[in-house]
Amino acid sequence: MFRALDRLAPPQRAYAHCDVPCGIYTPEPAQTAADTVAKMVEKIQALPKENPPTEDTRNSFVRMVVTKEEHAEKCKRELLILWTDFFKQEHLAMFPDLHQTFWKAAKLCSKNKQSVDAEAAKQLQEAVAHIAEIFAKAKAAVSK
Repeated sequence: MFRALDRLAPPQRAYAHCDVPCGIYTPEPAQTAADTVAKMVEKIQALPKENPPTEDTRNSFVRMVVTKEEHAEKCKRELLILWTDFFKQEHLAMFPDLHQTFWKAAKLCSKNKQSVDAEAAKQLQEAVAHIAEIFAKAKAAVSK
């Protein structure tokens, strides 16, 4: 019976980190993703401006945009994992702007997907660095 169902509606692979919960949380993947977004913006802006662009320039441009998009999405996903899985209600007493901080950072991920803007990329890096500081303080408070 399950084989017939699998043929009609093949199961899709699910990706998560993770809802066990494993207890392994870190801001580093979000930081690396934000840094990658900034680096791709820098590289895109440094591409030759010939008109029409060469095939190599177009190829590089497309690859850099795809990488920027993927890493902005990864950054958002990693931030949401921290926000929804690591941080708890009791953290709001320590960090009353926690929800606003994460919401703004997630919005910056979207903005960086939509544009090639060095200032937006820098703001994303700064927002993720700020979240990493909050994370470190929250983790240190638990260790005490």
